[in-house]
Amino acid sequence: MTLVAVVSDYLLHPFYPQFFEARFGVTDPKYVGYYFAAICFIVMIAFPFWAYISKKVAELNILVYTQCIAGILALYCYQTTSYINFWIISLIMVVFKGSYLLVYPYILKIITKKEHTATIGILSVVVHLGGILGAVIGGLTVDLVDASYIFLVMAAGDFIQMGISVYLLRSKKYDTHKIIEAQPEPDAKDKIIPQGFILKIGVVTMILYFSDFLIRPFFSLYWESLSGYTNKLISGSIYAIPGVIALIALWINTKYTPKSENKSIISALFLGMIGLILQGFPVEAIVIVGRIIYGWAIFQAVVRFDVLLFEYSSPDSYAIDYSKVHFFQNLGVLLASFSVGIIVDQHGLQIPFTVALAGFIITLVMYYFMFYRTTLRTRAKNLAKT
Repeated sequence: MTLVAVVSDYLLHPFYPQFFEARFGVTDPKYVGYYFAAICFIVMIAFPFWAYISKKVAELNILVYTQCIAGILALYCYQTTSYINFWIISLIMVVFKGSYLLVYPYILKIITKKEHTATIGILSVVVHLGGILGAVIGGLTVDLVDASYIFLVMAAGDFIQMGISVYLLRSKKYDTHKIIEAQPEPDAKDKIIPQGFILKIGVVTMILYFSDFLIRPFFSLYWESLSGYTNKLISGSIYAIPGVIALIALWINTKYTPKSENKSIISALFLGMIGLILQGFPVEAIVIVGRIIYGWAIFQAVVRFDVLLFEYSSPDSYAIDYSKVHFFQNLGVLLASFSVGIIVDQHGLQIPFTVALAGFIITLVMYYFMFYRTTLRTRAKNLAKT
């Protein structure tokens, strides 16, 4: 379900500038940024709402209705030729589409905490794989057919999610009400948790997501400008390199478990900086190497931050806590969406990598002072007391 949902989401991600130009004649990059910003703002509001509803209504029951409505609205987006109507209907569609995010905390409720790291890694790879398929399918559709047909694929994805939800609810093979109760944690571990943990991890990941998303909307245009290739399939494939690296990273993670989550996050952020620097060089081979390094780094960083979040949350609070952190992460994406069109318009296609590099540096400094140093000090005090 998550794979289908992410593929639907990523179909147009690399090609929004081309889509708006071909469909509505809109060429100003600022308007592309505004649209991304509007989508992020809607998700920021919608997901906490669905998380609250999930406290009273089972997640799969919610998805049956929301994905059906999203599919119908996607069909409308396919046939409309009005720029204003497209904005309105597509944003309403995002409200209902956003409910698929409930699947993530739902999965973690039905497994033990020992399985969280592996499962979060798998889900992260599913998201990256969805990004790969979405970029490739979107590129083929834009190149060979017409961009508007992407919304037919989106509608099909929504109806598939609805069908899977109905199947799971009606099948006697699966217990959809099963929840693994949280085990009580030792007092010493509770004291290690930084005060205001959800707020702190939300702020840190907000900067990380801002930096990550800033290089996305215009990357395909950046690649086409430096390589001379205008084929959208090639652009989508280069765009999707981090997703391929995520698959390799997941396989390696299953063979090797890091001794320290804190050190893993720090090393991932350092590697991410190197990847951003390399992508900023307007040389094809160097950009590809940068995408590979960056893909490894961002996968490791996102997985480790999610592990931190769910490690100190409880099954009853997974959806609410995740929605709070997700709010901050989408705020970062919103800020990136709102600003990326402006900075590209004024400074060119290369500047997002420089700004993203500064964001990674800020993320690393904030993480060190908010988590790494605090955790080390607390553990040292507890060890001394023991």
